Amino acid sequence: MPLASWASNSYVVPTTTLSAQTGNNTSAANTFPTQTNGNLGANNVSKVDVHTLLYSGNTTKVFAHLLLWFGQAGHMNVGYSSTDPTQVQNQINDMVSRGIDGVVIDWYGANNSIDQATQLVRNAAEQHPGFTFAIMVDAGAIAQNLCSSCSPQQILIQQLQYVEQQYFTSSAYFTIQGQPVVTEFGIDDSYSIDWEAVNAALPTPPRFLFQDSAGFAHILSDGSYSWVMPQLPNYGMSYLSGFYGVGLTYPNLETVGAAYKGFNDSLASWGTGRVMGQQCGQTWLQTFAQANSFYNSGRQLPYMQLVTWNDYEEGTEIESGIDNCFSLTGSISPGSLEWSITGNENTLDHYIVYISTDGQNLMSLTQTEPGSYSANLCGFPLPAGSYQLFVQAVGKPNFANRITGPLTYTPACPAASGVSPGLASSLSFTVSPATVSVASGKSGETTVTAVSQAEANNGSLSLSCVSLPSDLTCSFSPATIAPGSGTATSTLTISNSATIAQDTHRQRSAPISSRPIYASWFFSFGVFVLLGDRRTRRRMLVVLLASAFIGGTMLMSSCGGSSAASTGSASANTYTISVRGSSGASQISTSVVVTVE
Repeated sequence: MPLASWASNSYVVPTTTLSAQTGNNTSAANTFPTQTNGNLGANNVSKVDVHTLLYSGNTTKVFAHLLLWFGQAGHMNVGYSSTDPTQVQNQINDMVSRGIDGVVIDWYGANNSIDQATQLVRNAAEQHPGFTFAIMVDAGAIAQNLCSSCSPQQILIQQLQYVEQQYFTSSAYFTIQGQPVVTEFGIDDSYSIDWEAVNAALPTPPRFLFQDSAGFAHILSDGSYSWVMPQLPNYGMSYLSGFYGVGLTYPNLETVGAAYKGFNDSLASWGTGRVMGQQCGQTWLQTFAQANSFYNSGRQLPYMQLVTWNDYEEGTEIESGIDNCFSLTGSISPGSLEWSITGNENTLDHYIVYISTDGQNLMSLTQTEPGSYSANLCGFPLPAGSYQLFVQAVGKPNFANRITGPLTYTPACPAASGVSPGLASSLSFTVSPATVSVASGKSGETTVTAVSQAEANNGSLSLSCVSLPSDLTCSFSPATIAPGSGTATSTLTISNSATIAQDTHRQRSAPISSRPIYASWFFSFGVFVLLGDRRTRRRMLVVLLASAFIGGTMLMSSCGGSSAASTGSASANTYTISVRGSSGASQISTSVVVTVE
């Protein structure tokens, strides 16, 4: 950052850049364009912790479902290869930055390019303590390895023995109570498998998670996972409602919820015209709200799977971000910054006002909650000069961020410098250290010092903080100092008011899992009705299973409701706080930069 651009301004201390707040900050390729199936092009995406979309106090482990076939013939060109070690490392880093706890890999058997990419995921996951990965054995792992002298069951055993040797031994492999976890996709729909014989053939028997509501009753089942159901009405909310309802009747088994933005396979070579609209982000929020309607801090949802991290071909990817159809424009009036919006604010986490002296290097000036559309610029002790202001709408987890164009501002407020002439000439007013790091939910300290200059004899100063963001509080000990003709100090304590729920997002005790699934749903009066179609990729036929409805049976349904309130981001936020000393009508100010980690 070029120092010359801001060194003469003691108040504006850049902490980020315009390019960092507008450029691609994801693992999607920089060249990836917006697509007609609803996928955003490479974007600037919210890194607010994904757990904030779940109920307060959740200990849920959140997994992303990862596809590793890009760069192969027969698949869409998304600008990267899944066998590129740098790309895989970027993907894991991006997941971690969004608060994701692990990844489930759609695996197609040993000794192919997808397996090569899986080994790269293993290596990358091992570099992030607490981040885990698990294998989902796709039916394609059997189909691609069948031979005239072997049965599908024998192939499955061989593939699982390979997984046991190659992946179970990794320190990053996902386990439940020490047992490795494996999920499957479409195997029972395509083949007749004796799962007990499969399990017996493994020296390290895993925990098996199966698909949909029927998966809870599957032989050897340790639980089940849900998936996106584009063929169903109501954006799959009735399916999710039925799944969670069944899961609650199996308290000793693992339940893996599903969150998705929508579905659209119009660009897939195997597409059949299935479309589930994104509703400008409302589908994404409703899937979380559905889980929140069944679970709470006293009845935890153990796992949630994001469907999917990067299935660009079926329009479920969140790697490049989710479009909330939101935009904003700003304007300057005397002493005030104002902005207007288009779109639904329930997709936003907060607004940030940035200030710059050169239009490129930015400092966070203040932060406001949705519903607030202005900032009092006269509340900041800005030295005389010309500035550029920006307002950024920071989305809820995985939504694209949006920012206004530059707005030119020249302070014209009374005592705009923040220093009254009398005190400015007679008193030195500083904070040391001028930067403070505060852990989430904790406090940090710095010292305010007032030193009389020359022969001046100053009176008492009442100390206060100006323009505090909503998640910070400050206190002084003492709150009033009297430098007289010498020096006086006060300890400034800055506290973060983050809830305990934020900290638990970083230190989850429950193990993690997630896997994909696709079919049975609906139960009522103890009767399960299997309805659905199997997610079709280039190698799979569409399977549609239907059962007649029992007369008088009521379909469980839900509209989703509003999303859980945000509890804040687990990523670092930086603020510049004005510290003011007041003596009658005279004031003097300085500033401290606070980073909440």
